[in-house]
Amino acid sequence: MPEGKKGNNYSIGYLAKTAGLTPRTIRYYEERGLLDSIKRAEGGRRVYTDDDLRRLKFIKRLKLLGLTLAEMEKLAEIYWLDRTNKKVLPKLMELLDRHCEETDRRITSLTKLKGEIREYRERIRKKLTDQQN
Repeated sequence: MPEGKKGNNYSIGYLAKTAGLTPRTIRYYEERGLLDSIKRAEGGRRVYTDDDLRRLKFIKRLKLLGLTLAEMEKLAEIYWLDRTNKKVLPKLMELLDRHCEETDRRITSLTKLKGEIREYRERIRKKLTDQQN
């Protein structure tokens, strides 16, 4: 059995390595309420489960999709009320739609900026050519 794993229970170090996070980040997510209440083993050490690992992977995925921790906290609050995704999934769809729209706006803005950079480079190139002649 790998170091830090005992059956379905993980140490914070093993969980961090498996999830690709730091132990400090995991504790921070726990403090913010993004992880369910963590079990404690003898001696007060945190013990994590497969559910915690899945949740951390889900949090990482949501971060990659552009959700903020505050948005994730709101989703967690909704989930903890009913312990079901029935109300969470529509809210998640709403957040993802908003982030998709924002991404489209940023792409449009960056495409415009790229065109402006190219135009400016051409003006500089022309000035350099004119100076050499």
